[in-house]
Amino acid sequence: MLIGCPKEIKNQEYRVGVTPGAAHEAVAAGHTVIVETGAGVGSGFPDEDYIAAGASIVASAEEVFARAELVVKVKEPQPTERKQLSEGQILFTYLHLAPDAAQTRDLLDSGVTAVAYETVTDRAGGLPLLAPMSEVAGRLAPQVGAWTLQKANGGRGVLLGGVPGVGPARVAVIGGGVVGTHAARVAAGMGAEVTVLDRSLTRLRYLEDVFGNTIRTRYASAANTRELVIESDMVIGAVLIPGAAAPKLVSRADLALMKPGAALVDVAIDQGGCFETSRPTTHDDPIYEVDGIMHYCVANMPGAVARTSTIALGNATMPFMMALAGKGWKQALRDDPHLKAGLNTHAGKLTCAPVGEALGIDVTDPDSLLG
Repeated sequence: MLIGCPKEIKNQEYRVGVTPGAAHEAVAAGHTVIVETGAGVGSGFPDEDYIAAGASIVASAEEVFARAELVVKVKEPQPTERKQLSEGQILFTYLHLAPDAAQTRDLLDSGVTAVAYETVTDRAGGLPLLAPMSEVAGRLAPQVGAWTLQKANGGRGVLLGGVPGVGPARVAVIGGGVVGTHAARVAAGMGAEVTVLDRSLTRLRYLEDVFGNTIRTRYASAANTRELVIESDMVIGAVLIPGAAAPKLVSRADLALMKPGAALVDVAIDQGGCFETSRPTTHDDPIYEVDGIMHYCVANMPGAVARTSTIALGNATMPFMMALAGKGWKQALRDDPHLKAGLNTHAGKLTCAPVGEALGIDVTDPDSLLG
């Protein structure tokens, strides 16, 4: 199969969908790999690395989209890219369709077979292609939140770990999954007073076993969440409903009760955000203020540490990429029900139920397409 990797064009997105290592594996298996010139530079992979791996460098994204049978990316295709997709082509990337009606409609209109990283599952019920970036985003969240809290950025002027004689900042992490666990680890390591909220008592017990007394846990009832949000200097939104829009857990009315200059870091912004006042921002202009509360809502946080993120993501996606290329999408999905869960669109049909529910679009059972 001809695998193509275009350069990412989203604002300050430096990751790349195919690493030289993945290209080498694909070429060794008999596939052809084409990579847009400069696609890997932001992650520290020059064109020469791809050539050494057996891939070919092409001059433009247009050539990648025109030739590739399987397009492998990182971020959702932008409007100019979606116009170049076609029926019979496989797209393998993050999509996050539930809050994005325009992208969903464009993918359906193109007829492309789109497999979304974020809805591929595993035997343990996890999301193996989302997990690496959730780990990165979780670890970044306290760092960017600490920066947002600086007075020069409009924040409270609070140091996360405090100093002798001055108490640490209070950090509430809403959601105890992959993002929340890693956010709590880093925030606690920076010396903050950390509380993690979750609705799973099993998860809360796990967190207490792992962290001991270095963090606190609370059940995420509406009352407990509101109380912690009001008390905190920083709130990290780390909730996820696979494939669906994130629930709004902090209302605009809550902002008036928060500490002036407190920071909201919304790691769920790719799925629409879990704060009512969240809207996507970029690394160019990452923070904004609403009612005296600073919001950090960058939709591609891991792009800031592109090399680490690209290698981590590539390690996770490569086996699935090889299955799609080696077997074709139908047989690959027949053989692997977890990869089948990643199918979001095919030939103008939506196949992901949470997206259909969020956008009011009829959904086709993926099994009916694999006969």
